[in-house]
Amino acid sequence: MNKFWETGRKIVAVGRNYAQHAKELGNEVPSEPFFFLKPTSSYLLQGTGPIEIPSESSDIHHEVELGVVISKKGRDIDLKSAMDYVSGYTLALDMTSRDQQAIAKAKSLPWTVSKGYDTFCPISGFIPKDEIKDLNNVELWCSVDGQIKQKGNTNQMIFDIPHLIQYISTIMTLESGDLILTGTPSGVGPVKPGQVIKCGITGLNGDMQFDIVLRKRN
Repeated sequence: MNKFWETGRKIVAVGRNYAQHAKELGNEVPSEPFFFLKPTSSYLLQGTGPIEIPSESSDIHHEVELGVVISKKGRDIDLKSAMDYVSGYTLALDMTSRDQQAIAKAKSLPWTVSKGYDTFCPISGFIPKDEIKDLNNVELWCSVDGQIKQKGNTNQMIFDIPHLIQYISTIMTLESGDLILTGTPSGVGPVKPGQVIKCGITGLNGDMQFDIVLRKRN
């Protein structure tokens, strides 16, 4: 399972799971989990290349998140056994074309374009389950050109990880290698070609860093 990015079939991304992030973008705080899908082709493993900014988008935002890697197939998973379906974690970025997202929202269309570009799901690699002792106290941070932009803790989540696993599995079967992105804390903001983005989990080794470049079309 340590190469989930090669075997997993879907990325389930939870939105608005930190109240302050929902508010900073002018959205209502949800009363139940809200999620969308990102293609697995958007994976970008730490050390394999830069984040590519498409020329048709001028407002690309970083969103640092804790990712949960699913260990086995499950449907209608009970809340009490939800963590039995977790093999480990990853540090992730849900890169977002905010201008494309605004267009989609205005037309009541899905967010697929704004979330689905190649390289729009950078990941740190696999973090074994036992390396994170307390899921309710994980501090995530993200910097751009050395300046901290996001710093938040999973204790600020509206819906915790077992709740997310339980809820998602009532709608779609979770499979071995699938990834759940659990939401981003406040402080999201733009990145531009030439900048460097760095993210980490406080107290854990394995920070990730990516250059930002303009995508070159074939």
